[in-house]
Amino acid sequence: MKNILVIGSVGQIGSELTLELRKKYGNGNVVAGYRSTLPKGELLESGPSERVDATDIQQIADVVKKYRIDTIFNLAAILSAVGESKPLTAWNIGIGGLMNCLEVAREYGCAVSTPSSIGAFGGGTPLDNTPQDTIQRPQTMYGVSKVSGELLSDYYHKRFGVDTRSVRYPGIISNVTLPGGGTTDYAVEIYYEAIKNKKFTCPLKAGTFLDMMYMPDAIRAAIDLMEADPTKLKHRNSFNITAMSFDPEIIYAEIKKHIPDFTMTYQVDHVKQAIADSWPNKMDDSCARAEWGWKPEWDLPAMTRDMLRVIGEKHAKGLI
Repeated sequence: MKNILVIGSVGQIGSELTLELRKKYGNGNVVAGYRSTLPKGELLESGPSERVDATDIQQIADVVKKYRIDTIFNLAAILSAVGESKPLTAWNIGIGGLMNCLEVAREYGCAVSTPSSIGAFGGGTPLDNTPQDTIQRPQTMYGVSKVSGELLSDYYHKRFGVDTRSVRYPGIISNVTLPGGGTTDYAVEIYYEAIKNKKFTCPLKAGTFLDMMYMPDAIRAAIDLMEADPTKLKHRNSFNITAMSFDPEIIYAEIKKHIPDFTMTYQVDHVKQAIADSWPNKMDDSCARAEWGWKPEWDLPAMTRDMLRVIGEKHAKGLI
């Protein structure tokens, strides 16, 4: 990777991935692509930015030519819960946008990384130690678009030689950018509410286990996979990766170790609960470990300490 375009650079993952790529590859070599929300602060000031709507193939092609892009990180997506109320939008962005990236990549010789998700699984999928290769029958438009994206990415690699690689992300937890309509969002919101109000209303039932990951691991995984030796990759799209699995009671208990008077109640969101019930409790990520050396660095206790520290500092400064 030398010249990189991040589409969806102002989103939860994109905002942090763009900055990390700039540290690694040089500020001027990583373009922050945005659709309608302008980059701000360091993201805007540290390197180039361009308006890139994933559904506009000409915009993608123009930026690729202008900056001689060799790698595209396509992070444009409508998340799971929001996608259920806007299925056509979710499909157009998730699949229409990906097709545009793949076509531009085919013409200009780019590599493409479009992350998949635990949302790619569904009915019939083994919920415990979910294998790398297994039944994928998702029950949401988000999931349908993710499975389709995996298949399209593999097709463009096999048919046209496009270097496509991607991970299946679990729930991502960040202290920088708030999530925007995902089923696992509670695992971010709970930290903010613990600091600000010392109470939290959980939208998922106790006993709802889901794979999760701290953002630094998520960013490192995306970069490490694209840097990996392609001759060692038996799989392409997409690799199971995970760092931890917990239910609301476990994360609540971990936070309570640091904030003893923190309380939690339940008000189940039935849309989110139904989605969560169709997703794995814990994925088997042994293929990622074997083929490109994946290994998480953050567990729940370490992540909780860091989340509470950073959010606590923001709250003390009046930033949240």
